[in-house]
Amino acid sequence: MPFETFTRQRRAERQPFVTIQKKGVISLNRAAFEALGSPEFVELLFDPDVRLVALRRSDSSVDHAYQVRAPVENHATWLISGAAFVSYYEIENSRSVRRAARMDGDLLVIDLNDPHVDPRAEPTPADASDS
Repeated sequence: MPFETFTRQRRAERQPFVTIQKKGVISLNRAAFEALGSPEFVELLFDPDVRLVALRRSDSSVDHAYQVRAPVENHATWLISGAAFVSYYEIENSRSVRRAARMDGDLLVIDLNDPHVDPRAEPTPADASDS
């Protein structure tokens, strides 16, 4: 097996992940942000029957659109202030939960029934694959 050179950089995640943080902030990794087309605004949607959250690219002219913010320069995470959304739909947020997301048409969908991963954990090689 050949050795790999460590370059002090994390592997780029190709799997979209969305984290619902304790205070209701919704964070997107680079893959999720780019899957949505690198939006400045999104709409938040919820299907209560099957407990799916979805994000859809939007623009500032939509009254209920949420701004997507980059917290720092040269970042790898984008934030959405979703506390009112999380509270309204009684989405569990007593701890931060990171889940895989998938595109379905123009929606980035997160299944709240899916197992989550610890948001503090390093991505595994499976997370970084093209699956």
